[in-house]
Amino acid sequence: MMRFSRTILLCSAVLFGMNLAAQDDDKPQDAEGCKDSPLITRFPGSIIHSCDNKEYEQADLPLGDDKIKHVEGEYHYWDIGTRDGTSEIQVFRNFQTAIRNAGFTIDYANSPEQIVGHKGKTWIFIDNRGVYYYQTIVTEKQMQQEVTADASSISDELNKSGHIAIYGIHFDTGKAAILPDSEMILEQISKVMQDNPDMKLAVEGHTDNQGSAAANQTLSEKRAQAVVAWLVQQGVAANRLAARGLGQTKPVEDNSTEDGRAKNRRVELVKQ
Repeated sequence: MMRFSRTILLCSAVLFGMNLAAQDDDKPQDAEGCKDSPLITRFPGSIIHSCDNKEYEQADLPLGDDKIKHVEGEYHYWDIGTRDGTSEIQVFRNFQTAIRNAGFTIDYANSPEQIVGHKGKTWIFIDNRGVYYYQTIVTEKQMQQEVTADASSISDELNKSGHIAIYGIHFDTGKAAILPDSEMILEQISKVMQDNPDMKLAVEGHTDNQGSAAANQTLSEKRAQAVVAWLVQQGVAANRLAARGLGQTKPVEDNSTEDGRAKNRRVELVKQ
């Protein structure tokens, strides 16, 4: 009788342990490979549904009154579900305090949905729905140019199709100042002009659709003029170059996505 009772107790203990293991297996788990940000922890009791980490990406952050802060650099994104019974204002207030305590300046707060803040070159964006929220962190940096079109390939494409889109020319956000990492590709364009003394080019500036059409038109014109001015300084005759701004009128990709907008922000060379 004693042996039978011990057997029942042993079986019960094994089953209890199996039930606990099964319960643990049933608990929601973070998406594979996803971890908390070292800057801001998740809301307690939350689960990471998905995440995205890129060496270099862009994001448009709201600043109110239709203003947008466009940032590019090291990119991290989380889709996080909060625990049951959590309200929007509860999540909002917690992050509002946490972001400030972490030393960030809050640039925009639209209670209880959105918070944007920055510390140095690092930007954080919380897009909150209470039962879940999206967290984006971007640290601004210049992109390291890894793929470069040389003078030969630029010349070949101009002779073949009459135009070429150039994506290695970078400008300050919202400005026409050419960034230093653009010089490599600009030197190749200058070489094309030197190797083809009879060639004339129109330099066209193109933007995405962020901001007003009028502002984008003006910006595209100034950027095209800046490229022409750089080439003239390198010895290319001014009468061989023309600057045109086309603003947002000729997109090559869908402006509703970040990748599409990146493709639309470009300089094109058109053979005359």
